[in-house]
Amino acid sequence: MLLYKTTKAHQELAPGARSLNLRQRSLLLLAEGTPYMQLAQMYHGQGQALVGQLLESGYLECRNTDALPPGPAPATVAPTPAPPAPAAMTLAGTRMYLFDMVERLFANRQQLLADRLRQALREARDAQALRSVCDSMLNAVAQHAGAERATQLSQQLVHLVPDWSLESHDHAP
Repeated sequence: MLLYKTTKAHQELAPGARSLNLRQRSLLLLAEGTPYMQLAQMYHGQGQALVGQLLESGYLECRNTDALPPGPAPATVAPTPAPPAPAAMTLAGTRMYLFDMVERLFANRQQLLADRLRQALREARDAQALRSVCDSMLNAVAQHAGAERATQLSQQLVHLVPDWSLESHDHAP
C-alpha cells in the first residue's frame, strides 16, 4: 500500500499552517507514493500509530490495496492504483527529514557543524550526494553522541535513504 498526501496535508505543510506536531509533519513530508511499511517502521515503532492518525484525520490516503496492513481498512482507501512517485519527490522529502534531524541534533550546540550539514543538504541533488551527507552527519553524531546513537540513526536511514545499508556504514567515533 502506498501513502499519498491529501489536499488537507498540502494545506498543513504550507507556510503558516501548524496544527500537527513535528513527527506528524515529517511523516507527511515523506508520504508521496511511500510504502506504508516504510513509514510505519519509523520512530522506533511509533510510526504505525502516527500513520494511522494521519489516515483517520484525512491527511493521508492509501492507494494500491493489494498490500493493506492487518486490521480494518481505512475509509480513505482508493481502489485504483496510483502512478509511481517521481524520484525527485522522494529525495526532496528525505532531504527535508534530514534537515529536521540536523536541527534537532546540532543547531543548538554545534552551530558551525549544523550550518555545514545544512549547506551540504541544500546541494545534495541525487541519491549519492544524499548518502554522502548522511555519512558526514552520522560521523558527527558518533563523535558528539557516541557510536551507539549513530547506529540507531543509521537504522532509521535504511528506510529513508535510497540504497542505504547498515553494513556499509560503520560510524565509530
